[in-house]
Amino acid sequence: MARCCGLALLVTLVACGVAPAASVEPEAAAPEETPTPAGPGCPATVDTLSLGGLTTVEALKGPALMVVEKQARRIGLYRQGALVTLSGAPACWPVALGVTDAGAYPPGPKVRQGDRRTPEGLYATSDKPWSSFKNAIAVHYPNAADAAAGLRSGLITQAQHDAIVAAVKAGKKPSQETRLGGEILVHGGGSAADWTWGCVALDDAALITLRAALPAGMVAEVLILP
Repeated sequence: MARCCGLALLVTLVACGVAPAASVEPEAAAPEETPTPAGPGCPATVDTLSLGGLTTVEALKGPALMVVEKQARRIGLYRQGALVTLSGAPACWPVALGVTDAGAYPPGPKVRQGDRRTPEGLYATSDKPWSSFKNAIAVHYPNAADAAAGLRSGLITQAQHDAIVAAVKAGKKPSQETRLGGEILVHGGGSAADWTWGCVALDDAALITLRAALPAGMVAEVLILP
C-alpha cells in the first residue's frame, strides 16, 4: 500500500496513499451529540492537555477542535474545550502515524519534505475530496511557526515564508510545494500499526463518524501534540 504524506512532489502520483473506495463506508448523517465528562484515554477537557507552548488553552475552546496526541496514538473531538460524545460513545479513536523506509517511527515535529514526520502545532483543516483516500481531511500545514522555523534553517526563502503567513492569516491552505513538505491529511485506512508518510490514519468507520460531527467542508482546527 502506498503511504501518506509529507511528500508534496508525490501528491499527483499517490494522492496521499491508495485506498479502494469500496472499502470506505458512505457518508453518514451527523450523530446525536452530547457533552461527556471523560473518554477512553482522551482527556475530558483541553485544560489538562500538555501544550508545550504550541498554543494557549484559550485558543482551543472553539466549536470544532480535533486533538491528536502522537505519543498516545489517539485523536479526540472537542467543543468549547470539552470532549464530546457521539451516538453514546466518547469521540476518541486510535490513530496510526508515519514510518520510515526502515519501518521506524520518526519522532518529533515535521521539519522538511520527506521526513515522514507528523507536524506538531495548531492548524486549520478543510475537506479534500480529490484524495485517493475517500473522506480525507486536509491539514493546513505548514503554519506560521513552521514557516518561521523553515526560514531560520534556510529551507525556504523570505518570499515563501511571507506567502505561507499570508495564506494562514487569510484562512487558506498554504503552498504544499516548498521544501517544508505538505499534503498532510487525516484519513482512513487503519490504525492498528504505524504505516503512513506522516498523515494521521484512523479506521474507516471512525473517520466517517468524525467527519459527520465536523462542520460543512471540514472547516475546523486540529491541534497535533507530541
